[in-house]
Order: sequence, then C-alpha cells, then structure tokens
Amino acid sequence: MSEKRAGGKRYVIHIVDVFTDKPLAGNQLAVVLGAEGIPGEVMQRIAKEMNISETVFVLAPTDPANAARVRIFTPGAELPFAGHPTVGTSWVLFTQGLIPGDALEFKLEEGVGPVAVRGEQGPGGLVFWMTHPKVTFGAVVSDRAAAAAALGLSEDDLVPDVPIQTASTGVPFVYVALKDAKSVDSAVSEKDRLAKVFKEGVFLFAAVGHDRLYSRMFSPHVLDIHEDPATGSGSGPLGAVAVRYGLVKRAASVSIVSEQGTKMGRQSFINIRLAYAHEGDIPSSIQVGGSVVPTLTGELAGGW
Repeated sequence: MSEKRAGGKRYVIHIVDVFTDKPLAGNQLAVVLGAEGIPGEVMQRIAKEMNISETVFVLAPTDPANAARVRIFTPGAELPFAGHPTVGTSWVLFTQGLIPGDALEFKLEEGVGPVAVRGEQGPGGLVFWMTHPKVTFGAVVSDRAAAAAALGLSEDDLVPDVPIQTASTGVPFVYVALKDAKSVDSAVSEKDRLAKVFKEGVFLFAAVGHDRLYSRMFSPHVLDIHEDPATGSGSGPLGAVAVRYGLVKRAASVSIVSEQGTKMGRQSFINIRLAYAHEGDIPSSIQVGGSVVPTLTGELAGGW
C-alpha cells in the first residue's frame, strides 16, 4: 500500500507468532512490507517502538534470483542473521502471495548472504525450514563458578563434563549445559551480572529426553533482549553443541526438538535437523524449522 496522507507513506505490517501452532505463544515477529524509503536509523527506532525481540523490514532483492532482501532489528541492534525472523518472514511473504510462482523453495538476502528457505506442508499446516550457514565453535568460558553465579546458579547445576562453549552460524551465543529443566528454569537474566562474564547472548539448555532439549536464552547485555521465547539463529548451533558433547546421540541424520519460552509463558517448539556426512563434530547441514500463526495486520504510519 502506498497511499499518501498527511503522516506520509503507509507501510503494511504483519505481526505473527513463530515456532508455535497456537496464537499468543511462540516468538512474536513484526514484518514490515515494502520498506524501501525507511532509513536504517528509523528502522532501529521502529524496532524499539515495537519492543519485541525482532522486527523485519522487507526490501527488493539485489539479485532477482532471490525472493527478497531483509533487514532484521532487535530493539537495540541490527542483526546479520536470525532464525525466527527468517521463518516468520518467509511465511508472511508466501501467504501474502509475494513469492514468484508460489514457490516453496527460495532465498532471502540477509547480512550473512542468501539464506535458503523451504516450506513443507505437514499435518498441522505449513512449516518453513531455514538452512543455517556452517557452524563454528569459539572460545570456552573457563571460570565455571563465575558463569554459574552470573546466572543465579551454582556450579553443581552445570553438567560437569560439558564445556561452556561459544558457537555460531552467524550470531554467536555461549551455550551452558545444565543438569535438568528445573535448573534451566531457576536461572535469572540480570544484565550487569551477565555482562561481567559473557560477551555473547547466553543459551541455557538441558537434555530432557531422547533428542529433546529444554532451553532459555538471555541477552539483555548484548541484544537488549531480557529473554527470548524462541531463538532460531541460536537453535542450529544448539543442536550441534548437544551432539558434540554427547547430550544427543550422533548419527548421519539427527532430529531434535527444543522447547523454549515456557518459563516466560510463550511456549515454543523449534525443530532442528542436523546431517553428518563424515567423522567429526561439524555437521554438513543444519536446518531449523517451525510453524507460524498470524496475530495482527495493520499499517505503520510514516512521517518520520
């Protein structure tokens, strides 16, 4: 929509819940369509105004072979890559008829480059999967007692033989393996304490069954997100970390479900698929997928 009025151009905005098949659960996402003409600094202000974990601005692709270019903002920063914005934006573009030929496979241009997306029709409806870039493992946090204390936990809550490991497929997180879901739920997100120990967002998780994880993500000190209901960009490396340290059994093909957001009342289920072609702990393929539910469609006024 491009109708002019005293306030300026109007932009269609969709709000959806991602990684859930129920409304008012999962992770909220705002998607602004046709965002050409919105300056980057205004995009950041809009994301802060929305005050949800991410807001996406959809632009024309630089390569016509791709479906769109997207810019992703948290309330505090622009991200080069993110999971639930990729899945949710793909769903919005497809359901609004904005994918040429109604193709279920396409690419979105993000800060890390083109990200491949695939839609699958399942028994519960349309599920979108995104392919992650290659995972890299970074530094290990050596002071385990300080790390636990920063989370309001004790060192006894940590799985003793699993390092506190940094990993990334575009956005780095530090992964902290805890003994059980109770320990995960007991953790506290406190900006100043986290900033003293961690340079990245903190992904807490526990193995709670066969190929099933229970997780939370805190990033008030990096991304201005107190707690995230579902973190697609972090869930791909989460699966790789869980397999690397034996919390999920390694196989040629691994399927994991990570439950996130339950503690904060926005239960999410993130599906993770890993492929291992050879020996070693680097998967040859990482995909993350989930369902999307629409909650609100409206107009964003211009005039800034």
